Amino acid sequence: MQTSLPVALSAQIAMERRLDTIADNIANSRTAGFRATEVKFESYLSKAAQEPVAFSSEGTDFISTRTGEMTQTGNPLDVAVNGNAFMAVQGPAGPIYTRDGRMTLNDAGELLSLTGNPMLDVGGAPIQLNPAGGNVSIGRDGMISQGGVQIAAIGLFEMPAGANLSRAGNSGVVPDRPAQPVVDFGTVNILQGFVEGSNVNPVLEMTRMIAVQRQFESAARFIETSEQSLDKAVQMLGSQS
Repeated sequence: MQTSLPVALSAQIAMERRLDTIADNIANSRTAGFRATEVKFESYLSKAAQEPVAFSSEGTDFISTRTGEMTQTGNPLDVAVNGNAFMAVQGPAGPIYTRDGRMTLNDAGELLSLTGNPMLDVGGAPIQLNPAGGNVSIGRDGMISQGGVQIAAIGLFEMPAGANLSRAGNSGVVPDRPAQPVVDFGTVNILQGFVEGSNVNPVLEMTRMIAVQRQFESAARFIETSEQSLDKAVQMLGSQS
């Protein structure tokens, strides 16, 4: 039984998956709060042949937890999360968690994300401010004050250990189990007047893309050579019969 072809094909499938994630990362290298997609590959051992043969899995996506670069904007409605936590916005099917802290205040006093979703407090309720209340001050614990009066607080949430995150829009994520409110602001807090950029390193991603493309092409050449060898063997056996 010839095993080189299915092994090479499994490698190509895995590399195609990796190329897709790299391309998406590069496309979002300037998206605020974006966290890169990585892929974990595993080796599967088959004993169908005379000797055990290892095949590559298609890969499992996971979202990187690296922090992006912080940029100071001076805008009082820009915030960044310092530490491994997320803010929450109201989505169509429940909370969406994000690191993109660019906010706006509409005429009704609703605090909205840049995409128009209501920002949520720690209890999951939309945040309401006074549109005529003057300057907005946001503390490290997310507490929002206007005119020296505390009126609301931006909710901060931590993802449970082992939670799988799925994407919701460009910079939003949704965990497969409930996120937990942050209660200790010593290691997790909010920085007013800052925006977190993407955690994608575009130069590194381009280098990875070139390397994976070369590996894909090498596997394709190997498959072509194997097929040619198999065709020649069939022809030789056919001529001798």
